[in-house]
Amino acid sequence: MDVLGLSEDELCRVLAVDPLTVLSGQLEQSQELPILLDLLEEAVQQTSPAMLRRWVRTGRPGTRPIDALLRRDFGQFEDALAELSERGFVLRGGEGE
Repeated sequence: MDVLGLSEDELCRVLAVDPLTVLSGQLEQSQELPILLDLLEEAVQQTSPAMLRRWVRTGRPGTRPIDALLRRDFGQFEDALAELSERGFVLRGGEGE
């Protein structure tokens, strides 16, 4: 949640859990959490959480990494992370980015 700057509602959607599960700290039961943490491992080591929070919301609506997460499309999110890695964990500038 902190690494990507997700709200509680966003985290619940991504992990397919209810808010009570988040509040009670029972996220360990979520099968998606280890997947998400594994996907983010390299990015967390290579860049700052602030940059990842910006990156996840960068792009046109519907194509941003956050949109893939909210659709629970972990494959597309993984592809977006791979692209970020290939760029050396640097955000591209410009309109619509």
